[in-house]
Amino acid sequence: MAPEVRRIPADSPDALRLVADMVAELVPVYGDVDEPGTPSATPADFSPPVLVHRHERPAGRPVAGGGIKRLDASTAEIKRMYVAPAARSRGLARLLLDALEDAARSLGYRVARLDTASRQRHAVALYASAGYVEVPDYNGNPYATYWAEKILA
Repeated sequence: MAPEVRRIPADSPDALRLVADMVAELVPVYGDVDEPGTPSATPADFSPPVLVHRHERPAGRPVAGGGIKRLDASTAEIKRMYVAPAARSRGLARLLLDALEDAARSLGYRVARLDTASRQRHAVALYASAGYVEVPDYNGNPYATYWAEKILA
């Protein structure tokens, strides 16, 4: 069956599991990327709480997800974009990015920003091919080496 995109609350069990899977994958590469008390985004930061997931059936478990964090009235940040290893190389990251951008537009945002770290070269290639343009560091993320934005209008 074809995957489906759904919006679910950022504090739902499925959303929290995907974030935990993402962090677990990054820790061996970068160290503790979400030190207790200092995460770059908590479920409450996704206001209104929106998370877009890519689901595959028949298992029904989410295989990819990401969130939208408000930076200001016109700018959203795409956060926690993640595709499970078993679901990679199927175009889900592009579909997920498109869905996150659509969700940001529907919430009235005109600009999407994002960042990624040095060892996510595939992510940089995806973002550049989707029209993101590199910008200076806008959030002080100590793990990021690439910051970019895209006009959504």
